[in-house]
Amino acid sequence: MPADAKATFDAQCAKCHGKDGRAHTTRGRFSHARDLTNAGWQNEVSDERLFNSINQGKGKNMPAYGKKLSDDQIDALVRYVRQLKK
Repeated sequence: MPADAKATFDAQCAKCHGKDGRAHTTRGRFSHARDLTNAGWQNEVSDERLFNSINQGKGKNMPAYGKKLSDDQIDALVRYVRQLKK
C-alpha cells in the first residue's frame, strides 16, 4: 500500500469519515458520512462502486474527486478503505 494513500485519505476524506474511517466527526454526522469500517457494508460494496463514488461523488454530501485525483490515486484509496474493515 503506497504511503500516499493514507496521506490522501487524511487530506481529502478524514474531514467527514474520520482518520479511523468511522465517521465520528462533526462534519461526518452532519453529512451522514458512511462508516467505512462497517464489515456488512464492506462485504456488500464493490471496488467499482467505491471507485465511482470517489471519482464522481455522492450527491451534495460527498464531492467528486475525479478532477483532483488520478485514477491510480483513487485505486489506492479504494485499497486503503478496504483495510479499514473491522
